[in-house]
Amino acid sequence: MGRRFGTDGIRGEVGVDVTADLALALGRAVGHRFGGPGRSVVLGRDPRRSGEMLGAALGAGLVATGTDVVDLGIVTTPCLVHASADPAFAAGVMVSASHNPARDNGLKVVAGGRKVADNVEADLERLIDDPVAIPTRPNHELGLLRPDGGAIETYRRTLEDVAGEAFVRLRLGIDCANGSAAVIAPDLFRSLGAEVTVLFDAPDGSNINDGCGSTHPERLAETVAASGLEIGLAFDGDADRLIAVDERGSLVDGDAVMGICALEMLTAGTLRNNVLVATVMSNGGLQRAITQAGGRMVVTAVGDRNVFEAMEREDAALGGEQSGHIIFRNRALTGDGLLTGIELVRAMRTARAPLSELAARIPRLPQVMINSAARDRDVWESDPEFASAVMRATAKMGERGRVLVRPSGTEPKIRIMVEGDDAGEIDEIARELAALAEARLN
Repeated sequence: MGRRFGTDGIRGEVGVDVTADLALALGRAVGHRFGGPGRSVVLGRDPRRSGEMLGAALGAGLVATGTDVVDLGIVTTPCLVHASADPAFAAGVMVSASHNPARDNGLKVVAGGRKVADNVEADLERLIDDPVAIPTRPNHELGLLRPDGGAIETYRRTLEDVAGEAFVRLRLGIDCANGSAAVIAPDLFRSLGAEVTVLFDAPDGSNINDGCGSTHPERLAETVAASGLEIGLAFDGDADRLIAVDERGSLVDGDAVMGICALEMLTAGTLRNNVLVATVMSNGGLQRAITQAGGRMVVTAVGDRNVFEAMEREDAALGGEQSGHIIFRNRALTGDGLLTGIELVRAMRTARAPLSELAARIPRLPQVMINSAARDRDVWESDPEFASAVMRATAKMGERGRVLVRPSGTEPKIRIMVEGDDAGEIDEIARELAALAEARLN
């Protein structure tokens, strides 16, 4: 059986890649690896229709190993991860496909407030494929399952402490992506004193990320500009990402958010070792801004796990991705859209400047990224025609820019990014490569 875990847990189409049988097997594997009698695992899910089914199967698998289960219900992924840091829990499992469409779902295993390591995922894979290795428990040794909403309040109080007075009288728009943020964000920001305009906070199981959220923030941008709001915050389905909107309705992506916060932290002396960690997908303008301010940017492979590992090596306080998955390591060990929004607003308040002015301090080189459908996403380098085209494009750009091709870790797609000074040239190169990928890799 091929490896099920990708860059962000197990993820795929429900009924095809992600099934109740798989969730049951993972529950037994997690229970055997982390749990057992006298130990507890915490569960959470986003509001996808398949979430209840998968959560029930996970719970059954865990209970069958003698592990007690605490079910938080619908929560954000950062909330579930925060809860897993409690020593009362041996591990946690989140049922979510994050920014993917509603037909997909995913299973993410965490422990100690962070994603489990690759070797742990490999252990879980082996246990899924060899269920006989997991002993059955008699009735009197089965675990118990109970609901618990207390972890949500604990997590919320943590965010309130970070926010302080920054949101008082702030005119704020939020897009909850018809996802998990809807159960926390509106009340949280209102309790902090903001005047909140809320969009897409009515999840029905099938509308998560549908024309909304961090992947589709256009409606939020229109609302912020038309209503005279100071800032907009768009989350994804499980609220571990954030894309912002300035007071003019212009998008402020993860690169700009990282840059704004990093510059403020450099000034305050809180950017440890003066280092910002970003990925190869981040715009070259971000590195230019950080370097000119006296900082240093460490570039790593795509994926929040790669970002976090580099942050640990460099003892860095801030790192993230252009997509809006940003880690404030002094406060959390994973990306958190709500926390990122709070830190961005705090930076605005400290600078006493509108978001548009702060974002303008992070230059942006022309960049085109196209997601091209590719069933053979992991072997694109072995296709001679496509690989040769990438090499020719790279040679053509030379010192004037760069070409980056990588397989998506969560979808059957190839991500093609071209960056350079000439917007027309990079657009042409990106489109030619995308068309060739569609023809050769499907």
